[in-house]
Amino acid sequence: MEGKEEDVRLGANKFSERQPIGTAAQGAGDDKDYKEPPPAPLFEPGELKSWSFYRAGIAEFVATFLFLYITILTVMGVSKSTSKCATVGIQGIAWSFGGMIFALVYCTAGISGGHINPAVTFGLFLARKLSLTRAIFYIIMQCLGAICGAGVVKGFQQGLYMGNGGGANVVAPGYTKGDGLGAEIVGTFVLVYTVFSATDAKRNARDSHVPILAPLPIGFAVFLVHLATIPITGTGINPARSLGAAIIYNRDHAWSDHWIFWVGPFIGAALAAIYHQVIIRAIPVQEQVLSCRGRAETCQSEERASSCDVFVCPRLVPLSIPRLSSRLLTAALFCCLNPELCVFLY
Repeated sequence: MEGKEEDVRLGANKFSERQPIGTAAQGAGDDKDYKEPPPAPLFEPGELKSWSFYRAGIAEFVATFLFLYITILTVMGVSKSTSKCATVGIQGIAWSFGGMIFALVYCTAGISGGHINPAVTFGLFLARKLSLTRAIFYIIMQCLGAICGAGVVKGFQQGLYMGNGGGANVVAPGYTKGDGLGAEIVGTFVLVYTVFSATDAKRNARDSHVPILAPLPIGFAVFLVHLATIPITGTGINPARSLGAAIIYNRDHAWSDHWIFWVGPFIGAALAAIYHQVIIRAIPVQEQVLSCRGRAETCQSEERASSCDVFVCPRLVPLSIPRLSSRLLTAALFCCLNPELCVFLY
């Protein structure tokens, strides 16, 4: 009996927990079983000379073009029918949007990241997953692709297109603009949070035994959000999709609420980025604090506090300061030694 108890004890301790959980992970930087990609620079002029940069933009254009073409055609097919039973209905529209996102993200993830949505691009930019140069280029190409996609649908069925709203997003009767804005914020939050979770390097390493395909939860999130918010706003959660349909349809009521489909998704994407990076991931700051503290002490010890060219705090935007006053130095030191108070100044 004693031998069995010993075997049980040894068996319970034979395989220790390799992945620290909760706050224990904060100090386990040297034992990571995953590699965190470095933050992207704000500006990366070298990208403009790279073919891969333009190839990624073309991939975003084509993907958004196909996305609008298939989804708006589906909407038109439902709109022209006099009987709900004769069409795929709202569920079919939701499947169309979600299924196309699943397919297109799968096809373009290795080329451009498979954003297909300015709100996703904006959220990833805030998390420093791509440079401002690339983010702006992606958004332009996404909007152009959406315009072309909606334009092709109108070319096929102009009368049907113009007579059934053109797939443009508007706040439905019975709902206020505030309702529409709230629906867009929450819906985009769900989408962008899913994107962060599905592409998280730490999560992928921890759950490497689970054979999950990243585009699948992203497409499913789009499907579920459409089921919930089609009756409210027609479901935007993608400013390029809303812009393309509004430009091609070009009626006053399509433009009166259009700001909602930019402001809402961008707010939702920003909230999702902050939530995932700050709350969920709780990225360790100990080494950054020590580095920042060391630079500040060096600046003081060399009696150059009034003439430091650049003072960089990892959680602050770099400050280019010709003459750093003692008051500003004190404030910067306070931020470095208390990063939790400066965490939103990314």
